[in-house]
Parts: sequence; C-alpha cells; structure tokens
Amino acid sequence: MKGLVLAADWEPRPSYPLSEWERRTGKAITGSAVWRNPNLQVREVPKPRIEPDEVLIHIRACGVCGSDMHFYETDKEGYILYPGLTKFPAILGHEFSGQIEAVGDAVEDLSVGDMVTAEEMIWCGHCRPCRDGYPNHCTNLEELGFTINGAFAEYVAVGAKYCWKLNDLMDVCGGDEAKVYEMGATVEPSSVAYNCIFERAGGFRPGATVVIYGQGPIGLTSAAECKAAGAAKVIAFEISPVRLDLSKAMGADYAYNPLEVDPYEVVMDHTHGQGADLQVEAAGAPDKTIPYMEKCIAINGKIAQVGRAATRVPMYLETLQVRRGQLFGSQGHSGHGIFPSVINMMAAGLIDTRKMITAYYALDDAVDAIAQSTGRADGKIMVRV
Repeated sequence: MKGLVLAADWEPRPSYPLSEWERRTGKAITGSAVWRNPNLQVREVPKPRIEPDEVLIHIRACGVCGSDMHFYETDKEGYILYPGLTKFPAILGHEFSGQIEAVGDAVEDLSVGDMVTAEEMIWCGHCRPCRDGYPNHCTNLEELGFTINGAFAEYVAVGAKYCWKLNDLMDVCGGDEAKVYEMGATVEPSSVAYNCIFERAGGFRPGATVVIYGQGPIGLTSAAECKAAGAAKVIAFEISPVRLDLSKAMGADYAYNPLEVDPYEVVMDHTHGQGADLQVEAAGAPDKTIPYMEKCIAINGKIAQVGRAATRVPMYLETLQVRRGQLFGSQGHSGHGIFPSVINMMAAGLIDTRKMITAYYALDDAVDAIAQSTGRADGKIMVRV
C-alpha cells in the first residue's frame, strides 16, 4: 500500500538533556530538540496486520494538522518545529475516517463495513494516569502519526477501543458517504477543542464572552463549539484574511486581525469593560497572546492553552490572583465522552466542520498538501484516499 512516511535524523541538540527513557525507547519527548533533516515521501509500505483486539480501516479521508506542518518545517539548524512526543520513521496522519475492512477475533462491537473515526492517542489503560481517568497523560502513550504509523495511507490498524462509529452523521450529510468521511476526519481536531474548552477549562455559563486567539482548525472548531454551547459573544483574532472569513462562517460573532487592532481595546469594548470570561490560546504563540489575555481577563475568567509552542512565557501572576483568574493547560482529546459528544453535536447540526475545508488533495500529493499548509491561510486541508 501507499503511505506518507517521515524519516529524520536522531541528532539531539547539544543543549538538550536526553533522558535514559528517550535513549531506551527511541522516542523524543521534545521532538524539536532531537529530530533533524526531515524527509517526507509517499512510498510503498507493507499493509498492516491486525491483532485480535484491532480493526483494519480503509482510509477515506485524512486532514492535515498543524503538527504535520511542524514536521515539514524546520528551524535554521534543520530541526523540526514540532515540540512534542515523536518517533520516526513513521507514517504521518492522525485526523482520519474510513471504513472497517477487517476485525480481529476479539472485537465484538465493530463490524466490517462500519464507518468510523478513531482517537490518535493510544493510551494503555493500566498506568496510573489512565486508571485515574487521565488517558491524555498516559505514561505509556503512543500516538498515531507521531510515534506509530498513522493515516496518510491506504490502511491503518487501530485498537477497537479507540474507534467511534460515524453512522449518526448520515442524515446531516444527506446520505452522502463522502461527506460523512470528510466530517468524520474533523472529529479529532474538534475533540481537541472540546477537551480544552469543556473538560480542561470547565466550560462557561451560557451568555459568556469567549475570545479565541488563532483561527486554524482548532481555533475554528473552538468558535463553532462555543457558539453552539451558548456563548453570547465569540471574538476571534487571526492574521489570515481567509481564516477571518472562515471564523465568521464557523460561528464567531466578531473577527479581527490583531496586527490592525489592539486586542485589549477590542475585547474591553465588546464587554463594556468587564473582560473575557474564557480566552483560548489556539495560535501557538503564547509569547504574543498571553500579555493581551492577562489584561483582558474578567473577574473569575479563564485562560486555556491548547496551541503548542516550545517557548517560555513570563506571566504576571498578580493579575490572576487579583481577578480570581485561572489558567489551564490542555493536551489531547481522549476520555470523558469527548468523541461521542462531538459526533453528537455534528449529527444534531450544532456544528458543521465541513465549512472549514478549503482544499483537497490525493494521497499521492500529500507532501504538497502539507507544503500548502505552511502558508497558514487555509482552514482544513483534506487528503482523500
């Protein structure tokens, strides 16, 4: 079968203290400090075999994520930009949907022909964080498209317990299976946004003002989910004109280019001086956004960090104390009923993530799809298989 394979050189930066665990497993905790000279190619690879508890999924759609872009881009020394857990070589791709072609002998609740999506975080279920209910922080974590083979391919093998059926999307997609698969491939990023807003930050009261910095796919789905959940005002900041338009289509009431306005003045004007109840950092640029978020926070307001950035950010904690503010870090999308909740929102017509798809590519052109994403002008780029 064909797959988009990323290979890179294991060359830890001299300043990076490589752990014994990293040496033993070949996994980098901070990928941007270890992997150098990435090379992406669509090439022939073995078709995966499934274990008794796995299913074989024939991929139909896979979205390009910002992390895929950060695998492709490098700094001036040739290191990838993605700062998280990684192990290469691996087939990229983790926002996907497809049809089950085969099921393992131990699989009971999925059948050949089912339309499904799947979590990319392969949590073990038996380590202390998993047993405590924190699968996104599994100590034995594997990640599809990051440490093990992902879904920019014709097929992927996935544990049945990570899969979720998409059948309920048929009605809202007018019975069009192709549309179901496209929407299904956006469940993963939508679940990342959901985990950030509702699980980690605890959501907000209906009527709240939500501010979102960055309108890439996570920011766009955040806008849609917040509006669907009853936010009175959703204010978005984004420098791309295309994404500003998409933001309004996805649910933002107001969208501004922060290079043309002062975000602090905008937020305080829209809230009559009260500040924002929830602010979401989805830009991956906290060094630029956090100073505004501190100034804009309402009494009892929340800041949620979901954008990835390998940078330290000075904060004036006195502001959080005086304004009863709260800061939440968010990673992942698993557990807590997140995937089924997102699928239910889609099926009910509360959010329509197809609106953010702006480009389509074939699997053979997956490298070009990722290259286009570096322009940071698209919503969601979709690879059809």
